[in-house]
Amino acid sequence: MVVHRVIVKPPLQSQCPVCKGLNVEPFFDISQVPVHCNLMWPKRDDALSAPRGEIRLGFCHQCGHIFNLTFSSDLMHYSKWYENSLHFSSRFQSYARTMAERLIDRYDLHNKEIIEIGSGKGEFLGLLCELGNNRGIGFDPGYVETGDIPATQRVTFIQDYYSEQYARYQADLICCRQTLEHLYRPAEFAMMLRRSIGERKTIAFFEVPNVLFMLRSRSVWDVIYEHYSYFSSGSLAYLFTANGFRVLSVEDSYEGQYLIMDVEPSSDALSPRFPEPQELSQLYQDVQAFQEHFQNKVAYWRQQLGHLKAEGKRVVIWGAGSKGVTFLNALGIRGEIEYVVDINPRKTGMYVAGSGQRIVDPSFLRVYRPDAILIMNPIYESEIREQAHALGLDADFLLV
Repeated sequence: MVVHRVIVKPPLQSQCPVCKGLNVEPFFDISQVPVHCNLMWPKRDDALSAPRGEIRLGFCHQCGHIFNLTFSSDLMHYSKWYENSLHFSSRFQSYARTMAERLIDRYDLHNKEIIEIGSGKGEFLGLLCELGNNRGIGFDPGYVETGDIPATQRVTFIQDYYSEQYARYQADLICCRQTLEHLYRPAEFAMMLRRSIGERKTIAFFEVPNVLFMLRSRSVWDVIYEHYSYFSSGSLAYLFTANGFRVLSVEDSYEGQYLIMDVEPSSDALSPRFPEPQELSQLYQDVQAFQEHFQNKVAYWRQQLGHLKAEGKRVVIWGAGSKGVTFLNALGIRGEIEYVVDINPRKTGMYVAGSGQRIVDPSFLRVYRPDAILIMNPIYESEIREQAHALGLDADFLLV
């Protein structure tokens, strides 16, 4: 894979992509970030030269939506080299099964038709079909058959973006997880989806990162270029009620890290559901403090890593996903940390975009013997500690 480093600064966007409001206030800036955190790089030189862009987050005072004012959709290329599966984690597998069972039980999904938009390698779609004896079609331009979820008469994959040309495929459930936040024109997507469903009684299920978790838990490493949108429950509900859907439920999941929402098409003319003024006011307060939180965290971890380096300690990061990539690039880390651990075998031997660390599987640590392990997502702490202890490691665990 041959690439050239690109730093892109497209014109600032001034209109909210959800409600078309013009009262949008910039509040957070970070430059020279990899445009793809989850793109795999087989060669270190290519990883170091990965395309970069600028993030400038803006807050819409009308609907509370947060989005990247400098986003360029031309940089987004989802291919076979894109790898963001979390299904190798037992913690995540348990969560995914709970979500699948919730949908099957709530909407009696047995012997039904299911579509997943942004299906990845198909793990969740396969689970829905297995547990409910359903039939599924997954749409994803980066789909590659791995053998884990083989294409069969029950599960079919189309290596493409979902669009109205596929409206002929009918479904009792349309599922879209961790995809909506990537889309450059979310309102156009919602309108397209409503037209595609037509008069059918189809339930649509969405899962997105929860911006309130990011803001209030100071999870600053969750800001990535791939995410054009950062949804709160208010902006998510507005998006769909403004485009022909009725919200059935919206709630937190995965210990608050995600938002999940069920909607159904409505034939009635519904008024868009704006967030309550108090909700907007509180969200704005969180937004105002975020840049300072980010700067403080960057300064803190530069100091901590400096101390560890001075003491001759070996440090690894556990988690080669978005959080880890953002952390390494925001701090400009190169030699201080040589390796990043990840349990996804499809990442082993690859290199981190922008910072160039080699990605290794946990067994590598038996020989490397790190003194400190930085855990990028606290939800996996118990799982990581168990694996590290099983490898006979005696390292300090630090939550990032």
